[in-house]
Amino acid sequence: SRAYNWQFKEKTNVIHTAKYNFFSFLPRNLYEQFHCVSNLYFLLIIILQSIPEISTLPWFTLFAPLVCLIVIHATRDLVDDISRHRSDRAINNRPCQVLVGNSFIWQKWKNLCVGDCADLLLLASTEPSSLCYVETADIDGETNLKFRQALMVTHHELTNTRKMASFRGRVMCEEPNSRMHQFVGHLEWNGNMYPLDIGNILLRGCKIRNTDTCYGMVIYAGFDTKIMKNCGKIHLKRTKLDLLMNKLVVLIFLSLVVVSIVLAVSFGFRMREFRDKHYYLWIPYRGGVAMESFFIFWGFLTLLSVMVPIAMFIMSEFIYVGNSMFINWDEEMYYAPQGVPAKARSTNLNDQLGQVEYIFSDKTGTLTQNILTFKKCCIDGYIYGGGNPYLWNQFADGKLRFHNKKLLDIVRAKRDKVVQEFWRVLAICHTVMVQKKDNLLVYQAASPDEEALVTAARNFGYVFLSRTQDTITLVELGEERVYQVLAMMDFNSSRKRMSVLVRNPEGTICLYTKGADTVILERLHKKHVRKLTTEEALAAFAKESLRTLCLAYKEVDEVTYERWHQQHEEAGVLLQNRVQALQELYNEMEQSLNLLGATGIEDRLQDGVPDTIECLKKANIKIWVLTGDKQETAVNISFACKLLSENMVILEEKKIL
Repeated sequence: SRAYNWQFKEKTNVIHTAKYNFFSFLPRNLYEQFHCVSNLYFLLIIILQSIPEISTLPWFTLFAPLVCLIVIHATRDLVDDISRHRSDRAINNRPCQVLVGNSFIWQKWKNLCVGDCADLLLLASTEPSSLCYVETADIDGETNLKFRQALMVTHHELTNTRKMASFRGRVMCEEPNSRMHQFVGHLEWNGNMYPLDIGNILLRGCKIRNTDTCYGMVIYAGFDTKIMKNCGKIHLKRTKLDLLMNKLVVLIFLSLVVVSIVLAVSFGFRMREFRDKHYYLWIPYRGGVAMESFFIFWGFLTLLSVMVPIAMFIMSEFIYVGNSMFINWDEEMYYAPQGVPAKARSTNLNDQLGQVEYIFSDKTGTLTQNILTFKKCCIDGYIYGGGNPYLWNQFADGKLRFHNKKLLDIVRAKRDKVVQEFWRVLAICHTVMVQKKDNLLVYQAASPDEEALVTAARNFGYVFLSRTQDTITLVELGEERVYQVLAMMDFNSSRKRMSVLVRNPEGTICLYTKGADTVILERLHKKHVRKLTTEEALAAFAKESLRTLCLAYKEVDEVTYERWHQQHEEAGVLLQNRVQALQELYNEMEQSLNLLGATGIEDRLQDGVPDTIECLKKANIKIWVLTGDKQETAVNISFACKLLSENMVILEEKKIL
C-alpha cells in the first residue's frame, strides 16, 4: 500500500555517492585532511609559535602556508564532490512511472517510496512465456542481455491487470543479503508450493530491454534490496605514498624531539652558568635547570620545524591541480570506433596512476574483443574446420584422422548418430533467447560463447527456433522438432558445466551436457573409446589459443528419471541448503556420459594489447590476467599478448606444492 507507506516515508531511494553536503563539508574535509600527519605536525608548530615564551618565529609565518595548503586541497575535494552531486541529481531526478490505484503517474526517482522500486518477483510479462530481457551493466558490468522468466503457473493464470490486482500469493525466502546472483525462496499460492531462484527475480538497478511490460511482486524494498546491501560507506583512502609520507613525518618529528631534548638540557646548564657569572645582567629566571630546559626545548622544536618544509606540500597540490587542468583526457585516452573519451572523476588521478604497482585484469572482453568465432571442432575423434582440407593428422594411437571441410556433407547424410547428437547439444544446451526481426532470427545470449555455439549449430542445419519455459523447438535439417524440457542444470564457476534434461519427440529422455574438459572427461563411461583422441584434439586447440568445451550426452530410463524427478522437486522448495541439495542431484544425473567431442572458439586480442602490456612491464608494473581457460590456452594467450616471455619459468601448482 503506497498510501500506508507514505506516512513512514524516508528518502530510502535517493542515491548518495557524494562524500559531503553543505553542512558536513568543512568539518569532514578538515577531519580527513588532518589525518595527514604532516598537517598535524604543522598545526602543532603553529600552536607552539603562538606562545611568546617559547616562540622563535612569528606564528603567521607557518599559519599562512598551512591555510593555503588546506584551501587548495579542500577546493580539489569540493570540485570532485560537485561532480558526484551532479551525477546523483541526474539519477535521483530521473522520471519514471508509478502505479497509483488503477493508473500510472510520473514521479521522480527520488520520490519513490517502499514498493515503488524494489527487487521483484516476476509474475508475468507481455513477452511469450512471460520472459523479460534485462541489462545488468549497472550491477555487475555485464552488457550482454540476460533473461528472466516468470513461473508458468503465474504466466498462465495472471493474464490481465484485474487478475494481477487480485493476486494473493505468499513468498517465503531468505533474509535480505548482498548476494547479487543468488536467491532462494518459494511461492505459496492456491495450496501449492513453487520453487523460486534468481532467474525469477528482477533486481533493482537492472534495465529492462526488449520487453514492453512486466508485472512483479515486491520481495525486498528500500535498503533491503540487494544493490543497496552492496552499497557500503565511503571510506577515507590513502595511497602508499601518503602512508609513507606520514611515517617519514613521524620519524622526522621524533628525531627533532630527541635533538631538541639534548640541546635543551645542554643549554639549560649553560644558562645557569651564564646567569651566575653575569649576575649584574637581568635575565629572566624560570625556576632552575629543569624549567629552563623545558622552555628551551619548545623553542628549539619550533626553530627546527623547517626540517619538514611546508612548501613541498603546497607545490605538490599545485602540481595536482595543474595536471588536472592541462591534461585533456578526451585526447589522451579516446576510443575512436565508438567515439567514447575517458573521463577523469578525480583531480588527483594522475598522482594515483603514477603509484600503480599491480594490475589485475580480466581476459575475456578486457584484453580480447569479446567477438567469438567458432573455428574448429572434434567429433567422434575427428577434427574438422580450417586448415588444409587434405591434411592428415597422426595421433598417438597410430590412427590417421582426416582433417577436412566436408563436415556439412556428413551432417546432411543423417547417418552418423554421434554427429547428429553433437549439433543437437549445441542447439539445445544453452540459455540463449531468440527474437524474429525482419523474418530473421536474432540470438540474445548472456555469454558470447553460447551465441557462437548456437550460431554454429544453425549454420550446420540445427536451428534453434524458439523456447518456452518447458519446451525447446529446433529445426533439424528442415524438420521441426519440439523437445520437452524436464530440467535445466545451470552453469556456475564451481560446476563448470551445464546440462539440459529433455524428452525428445520419440519419447526418449536424454541428458545433454557441455562444459570444461576437466569435469566432463571424469564423468564419462569408464570404457569410453574416444577419450584419448578427444584429449589430443583439446591439446591441439589449446596450442592455437582456442577456448575449448567438451560435449556429452546419455539416455535416461523412465524409472531413473521418476525417482530423480521426485527428489528434484523436494530439493527445489527447500529454504535451507537448497543449492547443495540441487548440486548433489545434478552431479548424480551427470554420470556415465557418452563423449561426443569438443569445440574450439577463437576470441582475438584487441588491437594494441601486446604493446600496451610490454610498455607497462617496462614501467615495472606487475600484471596478472585472470582467466578460466585451460592452462595450455592461458599460456599461449599469455605469450601472444607478451605477458610471458621465452626466458620466464612457468611454475605449476602441483610442482610448487
